[in-house]
Amino acid sequence: MFCSNRKRKPFKFLSQMVSLSSHRRRKPMDEDPTKIQLANQCAAGIHKAFDYYNTQFKAITQRAKKRFESRDWGGMQADSAERLDLYEDVVDRTVFEISRLFGERLQERTVWTQTKTVYTDLVRPLDVWELAETFFNSVTRRVFATVGVNPQIEFVDTCSRTAPFEISHLPYRTYREPSSTVNLITTILADYQFQTAYEDLNRDARLVAEKVDDQFRAAGVVASIDRVEMVTSVFYRGKGAYLIGRMFGRDHRIPLILAVLNTSRGTAVDAVLLNENEVSILFSFTRSYFHVDVSRPSALVGFLKSIMPRKRVAELYISIGYNKHGKSELYCDLLQHLSGSKDKFEIAAGEMGMVMMVFTMPSYDIVFKVIKDQFGESKNTTRRAVMDKYHLVFKHDRAGRLVDAQEFEHLKFSRIRFSEGLLNKLQSVAAKNVIVNKDHVVIKHAYVERRVIPLNVYLREADDAEVRKAVVDYGNAIKDLAATNIFPGDMLLKNFGVTRHGRVVFYDYDELCLLDMCNFRAMPQSRSDYEELSAEPWFPVDDNDVFPEEFQYFLGLQGRLKKVFLERHSDLFQVQFWRRIQGRFEAEGIIDIFPYGHSQRLQRSKH
Repeated sequence: MFCSNRKRKPFKFLSQMVSLSSHRRRKPMDEDPTKIQLANQCAAGIHKAFDYYNTQFKAITQRAKKRFESRDWGGMQADSAERLDLYEDVVDRTVFEISRLFGERLQERTVWTQTKTVYTDLVRPLDVWELAETFFNSVTRRVFATVGVNPQIEFVDTCSRTAPFEISHLPYRTYREPSSTVNLITTILADYQFQTAYEDLNRDARLVAEKVDDQFRAAGVVASIDRVEMVTSVFYRGKGAYLIGRMFGRDHRIPLILAVLNTSRGTAVDAVLLNENEVSILFSFTRSYFHVDVSRPSALVGFLKSIMPRKRVAELYISIGYNKHGKSELYCDLLQHLSGSKDKFEIAAGEMGMVMMVFTMPSYDIVFKVIKDQFGESKNTTRRAVMDKYHLVFKHDRAGRLVDAQEFEHLKFSRIRFSEGLLNKLQSVAAKNVIVNKDHVVIKHAYVERRVIPLNVYLREADDAEVRKAVVDYGNAIKDLAATNIFPGDMLLKNFGVTRHGRVVFYDYDELCLLDMCNFRAMPQSRSDYEELSAEPWFPVDDNDVFPEEFQYFLGLQGRLKKVFLERHSDLFQVQFWRRIQGRFEAEGIIDIFPYGHSQRLQRSKH
């Protein structure tokens, strides 16, 4: 197992190659007898390193079923963290061993060009060839710190070769012309066996069938279900197991997702999701990654795309744990968009942040966040600390409330795609991170995220019903974050956003911290008018002290909106609320946060 805090040992498949680095170049490379040998051994080494990564990834993923069956939620969290660390660990060790192998030839591009050719033949037969190509790119970009892309030593057309996806290669069960919806659901549930028996399979099948029939009637489908296709692999995340499928009736295709929980009374279906929006929220960019054991990820992504057509391929890869390849797909998607559009990058809407410079393109729902050279006076932080916060979010349960960010380095764009106002601002506040020349703009480091509408902007522009809903969900977002041991720190409206599904999420991480690191205190009573009117605290305050009573003065809600918030979330201003959450988190470890609404849950009669 790879762990960053363990002493690293050389890969066996590379340790015997290091002696080649003793060869010194005494004649032209094209006459060097070691060139082909070096390329062959390097390609074989990277291929075996990728195979090791893929094997370990699957081994960790396959633990999810036992974690679910034994209700080992702490173990599931640990597996998620281990799997997230795995990729960088393997790449780091691979680059280290290859550096020893190449010696002085490490950055000889002619050798790497040949290495890529050999590697192509090695991975072409693999079911996960697209992941293998991304792994190769990760190695070469680490070696060369490539600006933009270099097609001689990188695979740059992987995404164009993964579409259309071949769903036929995905293992799924087909259920044809069921005698009744209840019998159909009963058969489906019986086909997914867990060590813990269903609490009441017949009851759950009946309740699910009622919702399915209602959905078909609402869609205007009067005929019976023609067939149902269910992915054989179960999707695990947190405390849930999800059965993913799709139903067909005449010209309609309807998702069928069954959310299963393992309770003290047995396994039970907790919810059923039956439309694209509900499924899209389940697979949201604000949620942690699923553990799903599948041999051909591209086929699974194709299946998921069929029930969530508006989801980017990149986002679907990321949702099933292949975040590095998802990042490659996102970059490819960006390049394709640039080639087919003419609008320019411009400063993103909303208030200018004190830590990040944010820009976007009107026709593309992605934002680029660049860390500024200097921060506002009120920000007591560093560049390294900000990056650490983003890494914390990457490793943490995002609970549908924290925006997932993909980290990019050395992005290269044509200068003409940037507005002059944006260029001037970038050169003014982020000159250390941005290179601007006559033809190109190079962004040395950026976080790339899905664009959302800043909450303060949304509250000014949306209609009254949407505004009231967003204000309530703003409080829900803060509470969901608290339940996952996250305190947002700066709870100003401008640091939250609204997704296309109307959900409020948090995206400004420079003051975010773990909730159990906070000391929630009541405001001391002043003893004199001098203390009451003092502009500075007259009592000692430590860095981790938090005073919930003060929150209401910083939220930015006024008048009727503040009244709406207080009606539902006045407990956020009380010390007891936060201490109670801390106590629950310490006692329970994981507090349930469901990725679906109350209306999707099965309504069982109480015993």
